[in-house]
Amino acid sequence: MVSIKDVAKHAGVAISTVSKVLNDYPNVSEETKKKVNQAVKELNFVPNSVAAALSSKQSGRVAILLNLSNASQAVDEINMQYMSGTIGRAVELNLDVITIFYSMLQNKNLEEVIRYLQVQSITGLIIFGMSKEDKVLHKLIAAQVFKIVLVDAPMVNVTTSSVWIDQEQAQYDVAKKTVLENQGKSILYLTGKKNGYVTDERLKGIRRLAGELSLSLLVRNGEFSELQARKHTFKYAKKKDVVVCASDLMAIGAMKALIEMDIFRPVCGFDGIVLMGYAGKQMNTVRQNFKRIAAEAVTELKRLIDGGIGQQIVLDYELVRMKYMDIIC
Repeated sequence: MVSIKDVAKHAGVAISTVSKVLNDYPNVSEETKKKVNQAVKELNFVPNSVAAALSSKQSGRVAILLNLSNASQAVDEINMQYMSGTIGRAVELNLDVITIFYSMLQNKNLEEVIRYLQVQSITGLIIFGMSKEDKVLHKLIAAQVFKIVLVDAPMVNVTTSSVWIDQEQAQYDVAKKTVLENQGKSILYLTGKKNGYVTDERLKGIRRLAGELSLSLLVRNGEFSELQARKHTFKYAKKKDVVVCASDLMAIGAMKALIEMDIFRPVCGFDGIVLMGYAGKQMNTVRQNFKRIAAEAVTELKRLIDGGIGQQIVLDYELVRMKYMDIIC
Protein backbone atom coordinates (compact mmCIF):
# COMPACT_ATOMS: atom_id res chain seq x y z
CA MET A 1 0.00 0.00 0.00
CA VAL A 2 1.28 3.45 -0.95
CA SER A 3 2.02 5.67 2.07
CA ILE A 4 2.37 9.39 2.56
CA LYS A 5 6.12 8.77 2.87
CA ASP A 6 6.14 7.32 -0.65
CA VAL A 7 4.31 10.37 -1.96
CA ALA A 8 6.81 12.71 -0.28
CA LYS A 9 9.76 10.81 -1.76
CA HIS A 10 8.22 10.75 -5.24
CA ALA A 11 7.50 14.50 -5.13
CA GLY A 12 10.87 15.36 -3.57
CA VAL A 13 9.36 17.14 -0.58
CA ALA A 14 9.00 16.59 3.16
CA ILE A 15 6.20 14.42 4.59
CA SER A 16 4.86 17.49 6.42
CA THR A 17 4.61 19.31 3.09
CA VAL A 18 2.51 16.51 1.61
CA SER A 19 0.23 16.71 4.65
CA LYS A 20 -0.15 20.47 4.22
CA VAL A 21 -1.09 20.09 0.57
CA LEU A 22 -3.60 17.31 1.25
CA ASN A 23 -5.21 19.32 4.03
CA ASP A 24 -5.28 22.49 1.96
CA TYR A 25 -3.02 24.54 4.25
CA PRO A 26 -2.24 28.12 3.15
CA ASN A 27 1.26 29.39 2.31
CA VAL A 28 2.16 26.44 0.11
CA SER A 29 3.45 27.44 -3.32
CA GLU A 30 1.51 26.48 -6.44
CA GLU A 31 4.59 24.68 -7.78
CA THR A 32 4.78 22.52 -4.63
CA LYS A 33 1.05 21.78 -4.77
CA LYS A 34 1.41 20.71 -8.38
CA LYS A 35 4.30 18.35 -7.58
CA VAL A 36 2.50 16.75 -4.65
CA ASN A 37 -0.81 16.36 -6.49
CA GLN A 38 1.00 14.85 -9.46
CA ALA A 39 2.75 12.36 -7.17
CA VAL A 40 -0.58 11.49 -5.53
CA LYS A 41 -2.11 10.88 -8.94
CA GLU A 42 0.79 8.82 -10.31
CA LEU A 43 0.97 6.62 -7.18
CA ASN A 44 -2.82 6.39 -6.84
CA PHE A 45 -2.45 7.36 -3.19
CA VAL A 46 -5.50 7.15 -0.91
CA PRO A 47 -5.19 8.78 2.55
CA ASN A 48 -5.48 6.44 5.51
CA SER A 49 -8.58 8.29 6.73
CA VAL A 50 -10.40 7.37 3.52
CA ALA A 51 -9.31 3.74 3.68
CA ALA A 52 -10.40 3.55 7.31
CA ALA A 53 -13.81 4.97 6.51
CA LEU A 54 -14.30 2.52 3.67
CA SER A 55 -13.36 -0.47 5.79
CA SER A 56 -15.29 0.51 8.94
CA LYS A 57 -18.69 -0.76 9.96
CA GLN A 58 -20.14 2.67 9.29
CA SER A 59 -21.78 2.89 5.85
CA GLY A 60 -19.76 5.94 4.85
CA ARG A 61 -19.14 9.62 5.30
CA VAL A 62 -21.07 12.02 3.14
CA ALA A 63 -20.95 15.76 2.59
CA ILE A 64 -23.80 18.14 1.94
CA LEU A 65 -22.81 21.07 -0.26
CA LEU A 66 -24.81 24.26 0.28
CA ASN A 67 -24.72 27.66 -1.39
CA LEU A 68 -24.99 30.54 1.09
CA SER A 69 -24.05 33.29 -1.37
CA ASN A 70 -27.59 34.65 -1.28
CA ALA A 71 -27.91 35.81 2.32
CA SER A 72 -31.70 36.12 2.49
CA GLN A 73 -33.83 34.76 5.29
CA ALA A 74 -35.85 32.75 2.78
CA VAL A 75 -32.77 30.92 1.56
CA ASP A 76 -31.72 30.36 5.18
CA GLU A 77 -35.09 28.73 5.86
CA ILE A 78 -34.74 26.40 2.89
CA ASN A 79 -31.15 25.45 3.73
CA MET A 80 -32.09 24.74 7.35
CA GLN A 81 -34.84 22.40 6.18
CA TYR A 82 -32.38 20.72 3.83
CA MET A 83 -29.92 20.23 6.69
CA SER A 84 -32.60 18.90 9.02
CA GLY A 85 -33.83 16.38 6.48
CA THR A 86 -30.31 15.29 5.58
CA ILE A 87 -29.08 14.79 9.13
CA GLY A 88 -32.23 13.01 10.28
CA ARG A 89 -32.13 10.44 7.49
CA ALA A 90 -28.35 10.05 7.69
CA VAL A 91 -28.63 9.07 11.36
CA GLU A 92 -31.21 6.44 10.42
CA LEU A 93 -28.91 5.03 7.74
CA ASN A 94 -25.73 5.16 9.87
CA LEU A 95 -24.05 7.75 7.66
CA ASP A 96 -21.66 10.37 9.02
CA VAL A 97 -22.43 13.85 7.62
CA ILE A 98 -20.37 17.01 7.27
CA THR A 99 -21.40 20.33 5.74
CA ILE A 100 -19.37 22.06 3.04
CA PHE A 101 -20.17 25.43 1.49
CA TYR A 102 -19.67 26.50 -2.12
CA SER A 103 -17.28 29.24 -1.00
CA MET A 104 -14.89 26.59 0.35
CA LEU A 105 -14.44 25.12 -3.15
CA GLN A 106 -14.80 28.11 -5.43
CA ASN A 107 -11.07 28.74 -5.99
CA LYS A 108 -10.09 25.08 -6.42
CA ASN A 109 -9.62 23.15 -9.64
CA LEU A 110 -11.00 19.64 -10.14
CA GLU A 111 -7.92 17.86 -8.83
CA GLU A 112 -7.85 20.02 -5.70
CA VAL A 113 -11.55 19.46 -5.03
CA ILE A 114 -11.18 15.69 -5.34
CA ARG A 115 -8.20 15.65 -3.01
CA TYR A 116 -9.93 17.94 -0.51
CA LEU A 117 -12.95 15.63 -0.37
CA GLN A 118 -10.81 12.51 -0.10
CA VAL A 119 -8.86 13.94 2.78
CA GLN A 120 -12.19 14.56 4.51
CA SER A 121 -12.97 10.83 4.05
CA ILE A 122 -15.93 11.62 1.81
CA THR A 123 -17.51 8.75 -0.11
CA GLY A 124 -20.56 10.62 -1.39
CA LEU A 125 -22.02 14.11 -1.80
CA ILE A 126 -25.41 15.73 -1.89
CA ILE A 127 -25.23 18.97 -3.85
CA PHE A 128 -28.03 21.49 -3.39
CA GLY A 129 -28.81 24.17 -5.97
CA MET A 130 -25.98 23.68 -8.45
CA SER A 131 -26.14 26.10 -11.39
CA LYS A 132 -24.93 25.84 -14.97
CA GLU A 133 -21.97 28.09 -14.09
CA ASP A 134 -20.54 25.74 -11.43
CA LYS A 135 -18.03 24.31 -13.89
CA VAL A 136 -15.82 22.47 -11.38
CA LEU A 137 -18.85 20.67 -9.97
CA HIS A 138 -19.85 19.65 -13.48
CA LYS A 139 -16.37 18.21 -13.98
CA LEU A 140 -16.58 16.46 -10.61
CA ILE A 141 -19.81 14.77 -11.67
CA ALA A 142 -18.30 13.73 -15.01
CA ALA A 143 -15.20 12.32 -13.28
CA GLN A 144 -17.40 9.80 -11.38
CA VAL A 145 -14.95 9.61 -8.46
CA PHE A 146 -17.70 10.02 -5.84
CA LYS A 147 -21.30 8.95 -5.51
CA ILE A 148 -23.37 12.13 -5.94
CA VAL A 149 -27.00 13.15 -5.58
CA LEU A 150 -28.05 16.48 -7.07
CA VAL A 151 -31.03 18.37 -5.70
CA ASP A 152 -32.68 20.65 -8.28
CA ALA A 153 -30.32 19.77 -11.12
CA PRO A 154 -31.30 17.15 -13.73
CA MET A 155 -27.98 15.43 -14.53
CA VAL A 156 -27.68 11.66 -14.19
CA ASN A 157 -24.86 9.22 -14.88
CA VAL A 158 -23.65 5.90 -13.47
CA THR A 159 -22.59 7.44 -10.13
CA THR A 160 -24.95 10.42 -10.02
CA SER A 161 -28.67 10.72 -9.31
CA SER A 162 -31.03 13.69 -9.38
CA VAL A 163 -33.86 14.51 -6.96
CA TRP A 164 -36.41 17.27 -7.51
CA ILE A 165 -40.07 17.97 -8.23
CA ASP A 166 -41.53 18.46 -11.69
CA GLN A 167 -40.65 22.14 -11.83
CA GLU A 168 -42.29 22.79 -15.19
CA GLN A 169 -45.61 21.21 -14.25
CA ALA A 170 -45.64 22.83 -10.81
CA GLN A 171 -45.19 26.30 -12.32
CA TYR A 172 -47.87 25.56 -14.88
CA ASP A 173 -50.31 24.36 -12.21
CA VAL A 174 -49.98 27.24 -9.74
CA ALA A 175 -50.09 29.87 -12.50
CA LYS A 176 -53.13 28.27 -14.14
CA LYS A 177 -54.98 28.13 -10.82
CA THR A 178 -54.28 31.82 -10.20
CA VAL A 179 -55.17 32.92 -13.74
CA LEU A 180 -58.44 30.98 -13.88
CA GLU A 181 -59.52 32.07 -10.40
CA ASN A 182 -59.13 35.69 -11.47
CA GLN A 183 -60.07 35.41 -15.15
CA GLY A 184 -56.75 36.90 -16.16
CA LYS A 185 -55.75 37.48 -19.77
CA SER A 186 -52.21 38.78 -19.31
CA ILE A 187 -49.28 37.80 -17.08
CA LEU A 188 -46.19 39.51 -15.72
CA TYR A 189 -43.80 36.61 -15.04
CA LEU A 190 -40.73 37.10 -12.84
CA THR A 191 -38.08 34.44 -13.37
CA GLY A 192 -35.33 33.16 -11.10
CA LYS A 193 -31.59 33.23 -11.78
CA LYS A 194 -30.55 33.06 -15.42
CA ASN A 195 -28.13 30.19 -14.86
CA GLY A 196 -30.47 28.00 -12.81
CA TYR A 197 -31.92 24.67 -13.89
CA VAL A 198 -35.16 25.31 -11.99
CA THR A 199 -35.45 28.69 -13.72
CA ASP A 200 -35.43 27.04 -17.15
CA GLU A 201 -38.04 24.46 -16.17
CA ARG A 202 -40.38 26.95 -14.54
CA LEU A 203 -40.10 29.22 -17.56
CA LYS A 204 -41.16 26.31 -19.77
CA GLY A 205 -44.21 25.85 -17.58
CA ILE A 206 -45.41 29.45 -17.79
CA ARG A 207 -44.79 29.59 -21.53
CA ARG A 208 -46.79 26.40 -22.04
CA LEU A 209 -49.67 27.86 -20.06
CA ALA A 210 -49.58 31.14 -21.97
CA GLY A 211 -49.68 29.23 -25.25
CA GLU A 212 -52.55 26.98 -24.24
CA LEU A 213 -54.74 29.79 -22.86
CA SER A 214 -53.66 32.42 -25.41
CA LEU A 215 -52.39 34.72 -22.67
CA SER A 216 -50.23 37.79 -23.14
CA LEU A 217 -46.94 37.03 -21.36
CA LEU A 218 -44.24 39.50 -20.28
CA VAL A 219 -41.13 37.83 -18.83
CA ARG A 220 -38.66 39.74 -16.69
CA ASN A 221 -35.62 38.50 -14.80
CA GLY A 222 -36.25 38.68 -11.06
CA GLU A 223 -33.10 36.83 -9.89
CA PHE A 224 -35.08 35.37 -6.93
CA SER A 225 -34.74 38.86 -5.43
CA GLU A 226 -37.47 40.63 -3.47
CA LEU A 227 -35.97 43.97 -4.54
CA GLN A 228 -35.96 43.10 -8.25
CA ALA A 229 -39.55 41.88 -7.98
CA ARG A 230 -40.59 45.21 -6.46
CA LYS A 231 -38.91 47.15 -9.25
CA HIS A 232 -40.54 45.10 -12.02
CA THR A 233 -43.93 45.25 -10.33
CA PHE A 234 -43.82 49.05 -10.07
CA LYS A 235 -42.84 49.27 -13.73
CA TYR A 236 -45.05 46.66 -15.42
CA ALA A 237 -47.87 45.38 -13.18
CA LYS A 238 -50.43 48.10 -13.99
CA LYS A 239 -50.79 46.77 -17.53
CA LYS A 240 -51.01 43.09 -16.55
CA ASP A 241 -53.81 41.09 -14.92
CA VAL A 242 -51.74 38.59 -12.91
CA VAL A 243 -48.22 38.57 -11.45
CA VAL A 244 -46.62 35.11 -11.40
CA CYS A 245 -43.35 34.77 -9.51
CA ALA A 246 -40.85 31.92 -9.66
CA SER A 247 -40.25 32.18 -5.88
CA ASP A 248 -42.18 33.19 -2.78
CA LEU A 249 -39.62 35.84 -1.92
CA MET A 250 -40.30 37.58 -5.22
CA ALA A 251 -44.04 37.15 -4.69
CA ILE A 252 -43.73 38.95 -1.35
CA GLY A 253 -41.82 41.77 -3.02
CA ALA A 254 -44.42 42.03 -5.77
CA MET A 255 -47.34 42.02 -3.33
CA LYS A 256 -45.80 44.72 -1.14
CA ALA A 257 -45.23 46.88 -4.23
CA LEU A 258 -48.86 46.44 -5.34
CA ILE A 259 -50.08 47.48 -1.89
CA GLU A 260 -47.92 50.62 -2.07
CA MET A 261 -49.28 51.31 -5.56
CA ASP A 262 -52.81 50.89 -4.15
CA ILE A 263 -53.90 48.54 -6.94
CA PHE A 264 -54.97 44.90 -6.85
CA ARG A 265 -53.36 42.19 -8.93
CA PRO A 266 -53.42 38.52 -7.94
CA VAL A 267 -49.91 37.22 -7.19
CA CYS A 268 -48.65 33.66 -6.89
CA GLY A 269 -45.30 32.33 -5.74
CA PHE A 270 -43.29 29.14 -5.60
CA ASP A 271 -41.72 27.14 -2.71
CA GLY A 272 -44.06 27.43 0.29
CA ILE A 273 -41.72 29.22 2.68
CA VAL A 274 -43.02 30.36 6.07
CA LEU A 275 -42.44 34.05 5.24
CA MET A 276 -45.23 33.78 2.66
CA GLY A 277 -47.76 33.72 5.49
CA TYR A 278 -46.65 37.17 6.64
CA ALA A 279 -47.06 38.85 3.24
CA GLY A 280 -50.26 40.63 4.25
CA LYS A 281 -52.36 39.00 1.51
CA GLN A 282 -53.06 35.34 0.79
CA MET A 283 -51.28 34.00 -2.28
CA ASN A 284 -51.23 30.71 -4.14
CA THR A 285 -47.88 28.93 -4.10
CA VAL A 286 -46.21 25.58 -4.73
CA ARG A 287 -45.27 23.95 -1.46
CA GLN A 288 -42.12 21.86 -1.68
CA ASN A 289 -41.29 19.66 1.27
CA PHE A 290 -37.60 20.54 1.47
CA LYS A 291 -36.99 18.32 4.48
CA ARG A 292 -38.44 15.33 2.67
CA ILE A 293 -36.51 16.15 -0.51
CA ALA A 294 -33.26 16.12 1.49
CA ALA A 295 -34.17 12.87 3.22
CA GLU A 296 -34.92 11.23 -0.14
CA ALA A 297 -31.56 12.49 -1.43
CA VAL A 298 -29.77 10.77 1.47
CA THR A 299 -31.67 7.53 0.86
CA GLU A 300 -30.71 7.68 -2.79
CA LEU A 301 -27.07 8.39 -1.95
CA LYS A 302 -26.98 5.34 0.31
CA ARG A 303 -28.34 3.26 -2.57
CA LEU A 304 -25.57 4.55 -4.83
CA ILE A 305 -22.90 3.85 -2.20
CA ASP A 306 -24.23 0.31 -1.94
CA GLY A 307 -23.71 -0.21 -5.67
CA GLY A 308 -26.79 1.28 -7.30
CA ILE A 309 -26.84 3.08 -10.65
CA GLY A 310 -27.77 6.76 -10.98
CA GLN A 311 -31.38 7.70 -11.72
CA GLN A 312 -33.75 10.67 -11.67
CA ILE A 313 -36.29 10.83 -8.83
CA VAL A 314 -39.26 13.18 -9.19
CA LEU A 315 -41.20 13.88 -5.99
CA ASP A 316 -44.68 15.31 -5.55
CA TYR A 317 -45.67 18.85 -4.57
CA GLU A 318 -48.75 20.62 -3.25
CA LEU A 319 -50.61 23.74 -4.33
CA VAL A 320 -51.54 25.79 -1.28
CA ARG A 321 -52.82 29.23 -0.32
CA MET A 322 -50.54 30.44 2.46
CA LYS A 323 -52.32 31.87 5.51
CA TYR A 324 -50.94 33.47 8.64
CA MET A 325 -52.92 31.15 10.90
CA ASP A 326 -51.48 28.09 9.15
CA ILE A 327 -47.88 28.95 10.01
CA ILE A 328 -47.96 30.30 13.57
CA CYS A 329 -47.42 27.94 16.49
